[in-house]
Amino acid sequence: MNVYPFIEAEQAGSRSVKRACELMQVSRSAYYQHSRGRQSERERVDLALTEKITAVHAASKGTYGAPRVHAELAAAGLRHGRKRVARLMRTAGIVGKCPRRWRTTTVPDPSAEARPDLVGRDFGTDAAAVDTRWCGDITYINTWEGWLYLATVIDLASRRVVGWAVADHLRTDLVDAALTNAIRRRRPPSGLIFHADRGCQYTSAQHARLAKRHGIRLSLGRRGQCWDNAVAESFFATIKTELIHRQPWPTRTAARQAIFEYVEGWYNTRRRHSSLGYLSPAAYEANANINPLPASKVA
Repeated sequence: MNVYPFIEAEQAGSRSVKRACELMQVSRSAYYQHSRGRQSERERVDLALTEKITAVHAASKGTYGAPRVHAELAAAGLRHGRKRVARLMRTAGIVGKCPRRWRTTTVPDPSAEARPDLVGRDFGTDAAAVDTRWCGDITYINTWEGWLYLATVIDLASRRVVGWAVADHLRTDLVDAALTNAIRRRRPPSGLIFHADRGCQYTSAQHARLAKRHGIRLSLGRRGQCWDNAVAESFFATIKTELIHRQPWPTRTAARQAIFEYVEGWYNTRRRHSSLGYLSPAAYEANANINPLPASKVA
C-alpha cells in the first residue's frame, strides 16, 4: 500500500502534511525525500523487512500474527521492534489467524466415580516438570464421509502434543489409544497426573484400568467449567483455526494425514508458542535435554 498519494492529496488541498504523515505513520522527511524522487534509508529497510515478513508469514501458511513473525525474525538475527513489524504487516495487508471458541464433545456420566482436580488451573510451563502432568480432550472434524474425532494428550509443562489418536467414534477406545500413544512415546515415570474434563470416556472404568496399569493418577476438572482444561481447549481452537476450518475434507484419511503433518511437522517442532517465550515445544524441551521417541518410531 503506497501512502504517499494520500499525503500529496492532503498537501494539494492546503491541509497539514504533518498531520497526514502522522495518520499514515510515516516521517515527514521520508515523505519529502519521496516527493523529490529519492527513497530514504528507512524506506529501503522497510521494503526489505516487508519481504522477509511476507516470507515468514507464508512459511506459517498464513497463520502467524505480528508477535510470532517478530520472534521468527529475531531468531534469524533481525532485531527490529515488534511495533515496526506490526506496522509493516498492516501496511502490506498481512494478518494472522485468530482462534475462536468451538462447541464441546463432552458428555458427562452422572453415575461416574468422583475424582479430584489435581491441577487446579495451574497451567504454568516448566522444563523441569516435563512428563509430570498431562491433559487430554476430544474434538471433531467434519468430513464428507462423516465425523472424525481427534483425541489428544498434551504435556502441560512444554505444551507438546505427546500423544494423539483419531477414530470415527467417540468410544473410550479413542482416548485410551491417545493415552497409550503418549505412554509409548514418552515412557513417563509412575505418578504422572493425567487431567481431563468429565466426559464419559475419561470417567469410565476402562480408562481407569489403563491409568492404573501405568501408575497414572487421573484428575478431572469441574463439570461445565471449560477453563479447568484450558490448555487442551486452546490447542483445539488453534488447530481448527490454522488447519481444519481452512478447507473441506473429502475423506477421513486425508484429514488424518493433515493432522499428522500439522502436529508432528509444524505444531510440535516449529510453531512458536507464546507461553514458551516464542519457542516451539520441541525447542523448549531440547533446552531441557528431553528426547522423546519420534512418532515414526512408536510401535
